[in-house]
Amino acid sequence: MHRYAFFFPAAGLAALSFAAVAKADPRAPASAVAPDEATSPATSVSALVVTANRGPIELDKVGQSITVLSAAAIVRDQETSLGDILAREPGVSLSRNGGPGQTTSLFLRGADSDQTLVLIDGVKVNDPSSPGTGYDFANLLAGDTARVEVLRGPQSTLYGSAAIGGVVNVLTQEATSLPEGEARLEGGSFGTSYVSAGVGGKTGNVDWHVAGYADASKGIPCFDRQLGGRRPCAYHDDGLTARLRVDLTPDLQLDQRAYYTWARTDFDGYDTPTFSFGDDGEYGHAIQWIEYTGVNLSLFDGRLKNRLAFQYADTDHNDQDPGQPASLGVSTTTTFIGAGRVATLEYEGTFEITPDWRAVFGAQNERSTYVSFSPAFQAAPDRAKTTLASGYAQITGDVLRNLTITFGGRYDDQTGVGGHFDGQASAAWRLNDGNTILRASFGQGFKAPSLYQLYSEYGNRALRPESADGWDAGIEQKFAHGRVDLQATYFGRISRELIDFVSCYGVTTGACATNTSGGYYDNVARARAEGVELSARWTPIDQLDLTANYTLDDVEDRSPGAQTHGLQLARRPRDQVNAAIGYVWPVKLRTDVALRWVGASFDDAAHTLPLKSYTLVDLRASYPIGNHLEVYGRIENLTNQHYETTFQYGTPGRAAYGGVRVSF
Repeated sequence: MHRYAFFFPAAGLAALSFAAVAKADPRAPASAVAPDEATSPATSVSALVVTANRGPIELDKVGQSITVLSAAAIVRDQETSLGDILAREPGVSLSRNGGPGQTTSLFLRGADSDQTLVLIDGVKVNDPSSPGTGYDFANLLAGDTARVEVLRGPQSTLYGSAAIGGVVNVLTQEATSLPEGEARLEGGSFGTSYVSAGVGGKTGNVDWHVAGYADASKGIPCFDRQLGGRRPCAYHDDGLTARLRVDLTPDLQLDQRAYYTWARTDFDGYDTPTFSFGDDGEYGHAIQWIEYTGVNLSLFDGRLKNRLAFQYADTDHNDQDPGQPASLGVSTTTTFIGAGRVATLEYEGTFEITPDWRAVFGAQNERSTYVSFSPAFQAAPDRAKTTLASGYAQITGDVLRNLTITFGGRYDDQTGVGGHFDGQASAAWRLNDGNTILRASFGQGFKAPSLYQLYSEYGNRALRPESADGWDAGIEQKFAHGRVDLQATYFGRISRELIDFVSCYGVTTGACATNTSGGYYDNVARARAEGVELSARWTPIDQLDLTANYTLDDVEDRSPGAQTHGLQLARRPRDQVNAAIGYVWPVKLRTDVALRWVGASFDDAAHTLPLKSYTLVDLRASYPIGNHLEVYGRIENLTNQHYETTFQYGTPGRAAYGGVRVSF
């Protein structure tokens, strides 16, 4: 492990901006926790969320757009891939390069996939060795997940770089009682097998939990079968998670968390004998290790809570092509080696100013390094490092009995790039005994240039951070004692200084006159997003529940002088619909029917590669046998719809899966 020297920047005080809309998923549990407070006693308080404000706050006071998926909701969905589960939520779209285990990108409200910040148990897992530091959802499985929290819209005030589209926050299981555990075994189409198990306990001043999983599939052809693809892309993923908390005193706790995943995946490429995309023999290994060590200290009868933490994320890639020596005339089968490391030292404080007002403030020092090497094209690896120092503060309080406001600010300073300030504010107004809630917000986000964009052979050390201003406004209305819940949110975002690759092919003027690598990265793009998110839940009786959501996401290229000006951004459908109906029969059998419709889009910015609209219908059933055993099964893509989320890449047809779940 690398050694890092850290320093604490002074925490910046907040400046008033404007802010964001809050919406909680009707399937969410009564409480939801932020990564830094996942073990806080506040998690036991009902009707609280924590992630949006990094501290416990009543749901109807939240001023940001948030969806919380509980463990129960994830279990009902039965999917093993969290990416597929998230794709059913408002404002979320997905693109995958083939079947299970293939590169998977998530888009929040139309923002680029590398503009979504991903956390696992509080640790940032975006990959610094990838060109844009985006996170690949391919290997993120349900496994030991306790809940997933999705904050939509710019969230950089509390979460820093890359949180332009929003934040996806994955929290693993914690022990809640004496030794307890769960195991799951599943099999099905395409030679798929999945097994997971976890055990934990809480005794005295110690609670712990460990879990592991293994997911494997013989796969489907990555190159679309209808275009001639024949080689199935096999996939295998193993993972481990662990948590430990020790209460040294009633006011002092030690918190330790770890996450590890290893994957091997076949994929197709372009270096077939004709150098066109098609069946290929390529495969890759990906390893990710994250670690969190924290100390929590409460002072002044709990009014001041302090957290000091060290976080470390290590991501490694190794891609191989057995056919590369013959096709390129080189001696190695290695096509790519990538290694990214992020080490962060963080302090965070939460102070209760009065019973109605609370401040959160903190400082971070993040050191990132990367190595990138393609042996067939490079004589030596690219290596670089950078430091991002940050300070932030936010205040939340009630200005009137039923009106809560939140405002805050953050300052970040990146080595060689400079400083950047972001702010946000929000308001939630509760009317009609809380059955009507009005929300409005404005927030800012930024994304620091990646190490690849700054220091690779295509790098530009004059790059500036990408930035965005976002806003939303909405209403939530409940009827029939909460059995009907209707929500509507309007959102918008303007993104500036977006970093894009500038090709020098056939260009000999300007920066291309001295460019020897064929192109470079520059701040040349702009984008505008505007849309609506609608959702509804109706529970006419306890045994029957109906849910639906619709997203209109109009996200356009607004780059000055670009030929693509005014066109919808690539792989982002304008319209999406999700609907589901679930019923528990008198014999305790639960059945669900889920529908997903995704509108047409394009795979490229110039709109020359169309992706057709598609409709997927899934059937699910589960049956409890006693209190500790459940059998379940599902049929995905019941109508065997052919579709593509990425041009020329195949997707699974009709598939069936079944399994058992045991708990104790």
